Amino acid sequence: MRFAEHWMGCTIASTRDVTPGIREITLTPDAPVAPYPLGSHINVSLLIDGQPQTRSYSLVGERNSDQLRIAVRLAPDSRGGSRAMWNLNTGARLEISSPSSLYDIDWTRQTYCLIAGGIGITPITGIAHALNLRDGIEVQLHYAVKSRRDAAYLDELSEWLGDRLTVHAGNEGARLDLAATFASLPADAIAILCGPMRMLEAARRAWNDAGRKPSDLRYETFGSSGLLPTAEFRVRLKSSGAELVVPQNRSMLAALNDAGFEVMSDCERGECGVCAIDVVALDGEIDHRDVFFSDHQKQGNAKICPCVSRVLGTVTVDTQYQPDAI
Repeated sequence: MRFAEHWMGCTIASTRDVTPGIREITLTPDAPVAPYPLGSHINVSLLIDGQPQTRSYSLVGERNSDQLRIAVRLAPDSRGGSRAMWNLNTGARLEISSPSSLYDIDWTRQTYCLIAGGIGITPITGIAHALNLRDGIEVQLHYAVKSRRDAAYLDELSEWLGDRLTVHAGNEGARLDLAATFASLPADAIAILCGPMRMLEAARRAWNDAGRKPSDLRYETFGSSGLLPTAEFRVRLKSSGAELVVPQNRSMLAALNDAGFEVMSDCERGECGVCAIDVVALDGEIDHRDVFFSDHQKQGNAKICPCVSRVLGTVTVDTQYQPDAI
């Protein structure tokens, strides 16, 4: 059960592959969209294996009220969303939410450090473009990829930023040193990051170790980017003793709601914490894929965000759900 959001129809205007594994999809909404913050994402309603599901995708490039661009990485270990998106053709109809952002960027700073890992470049593109148009500020972009062949939008970013763009390609041995990067920034700098969970956790540690204000590190991550393999697991309900199987291609949140154990949620990206529920017992290991809980809270395994987090094994939870009295 999600908080209310505005949905609209749209048509796929075009598709193109920006790398061998990343496809850009241009959407034309049925009506112009209202102004939205840079770094925004949209939710897309999809049928995945016959089940209605929702996936989130960041918007690419500068703001546009008439067309929205997203980029989807074909992920073999995903829950099926990327495969469904790649199967869509020009002219197909979709339902999407209005754009929204959780970045809350401070645009008054003098120094901006942008960091992207892989497909995490998508929300960073619009932010980089906007900062490039401003005078009197310092901006740098660190783009971490497996190889330059995997670097989406590299030509555009190079044109905008020139030598302010640094590509850290793994196959070239050019690894991103977050500690050194943060140490080189002036005290009032803000860092804006989007990437996989491992990158985010490393960035948060390096940022805190540098003694910087936590609020000056703004970030998003991928809801599917875990530290453990995505596999089927079991959930037991404390209140009823019922046991559910969460398939590889479904979230725990969806499985609970489908079974009638309603859990309130909002972002469904592991960022807001609205859906967090209590963990009563654990036989296995939790893969905390959220960015809401601290490292200490994750180690304690007292709660879990079922919208993105998963388990290897079996977990017993208390959703606090009480059906309405008849």
